[in-house]
Amino acid sequence: MKIEPEGYFYKKVSSDKAEDIISSATLSNIPVRELLYRDSFLDEPVLLQQEVPFYRKQLKVALRNTGNVDPFSLNDYIASGGYRATEKMFSSMSPDKVLEEVKKANLRGRGGAGFPAGVKWAHCKKAPGKIKLVIANGDEGDPGAFMDRSVMEGDPFSLLEGMLICAYAIDATYGFIYVRHEYPLAIKTLKEAIKQAEEAGLLGKNILGSNFDFYIKIKEGAGAFVCGESTSLVASLEGKRGFPSPRPPRLSEKGGGAWGYPSNLNNIETYACVPPIIENGADWFLNIGTESSPGTKVFSLAGKVRNTGLVEVPMGITLREIIFDIGGGIIGDKKFKAVQTGGPSGGCIPEQYLDLPVDFDSLSKVGSIMGSGGMVVMDEG
Repeated sequence: MKIEPEGYFYKKVSSDKAEDIISSATLSNIPVRELLYRDSFLDEPVLLQQEVPFYRKQLKVALRNTGNVDPFSLNDYIASGGYRATEKMFSSMSPDKVLEEVKKANLRGRGGAGFPAGVKWAHCKKAPGKIKLVIANGDEGDPGAFMDRSVMEGDPFSLLEGMLICAYAIDATYGFIYVRHEYPLAIKTLKEAIKQAEEAGLLGKNILGSNFDFYIKIKEGAGAFVCGESTSLVASLEGKRGFPSPRPPRLSEKGGGAWGYPSNLNNIETYACVPPIIENGADWFLNIGTESSPGTKVFSLAGKVRNTGLVEVPMGITLREIIFDIGGGIIGDKKFKAVQTGGPSGGCIPEQYLDLPVDFDSLSKVGSIMGSGGMVVMDEG
């Protein structure tokens, strides 16, 4: 539990202790010392969330609102800075300017291959035809991966805003969010978010009086792992059996996308990174991470490590920092053996590479990949 605005951080709060915390926050503003988070090594209370080792080296961009806003409230999202990027875009930026800003930021796709999103957008924009589609891939099937799920369930409006910005940049009118069948809460939050955005004039016809139209629909997947692959996803989106098909044509080309229309496909985390890039500028994003892999990446930290869960860190942080500083090290008295990154398509990285910077290029050099962000820690067994 986190108490705002002070940031006092409590752990394992039961119903009988919640009354003490609330009374303290409303009456004396003095933290309840015995209920504060305690450092597992020194057993000393830690007052603020950002001082807790698990959070100290994290930097939230894609997950900036998750856990801090009501996912069912558009007003809450706006109060937290939501749609500032949209306001800036419609008031002072042309579609080409938006596209150039995303290209300059070198936002690389967070779904696996790390292909620059701006380049992909530009390719779709140049494709012939009046109808273009924006597709969000929410079908993360890697074991233990739930990065996209956390955004859809905890901050759905950031996804909608990111898709809207993409649609404006490439002149698309229709968008689709492909969601795993196993994510019923994500489907519920997204449906409500779309409804509220439409009622507020932030989706649909003539958005904010801009003469720009954009509509979003949700497509529920059937649970097939293969539908995380782009051509299989498109086949499923069209109502066909999810099965991969050869390329070219690419999805962004005429005849290659959904129903033959040029389609831009990114994963949820990628779209969630777009609004802060437009709001703060490409240079802000380039100052985070490394030169070739700017920004942050969300990882699902799991396995034989003390602190598990979602972590969002700047690109270039080392595996050692993630596993031992954020993750708290190996459970029990056993030693670290390896860490698997990138899910089933990735690889296992042994102890000798613990000081390897985590970015797209460095991981590929040791035979693994970033993937969607799964990170499974193994001990000596």
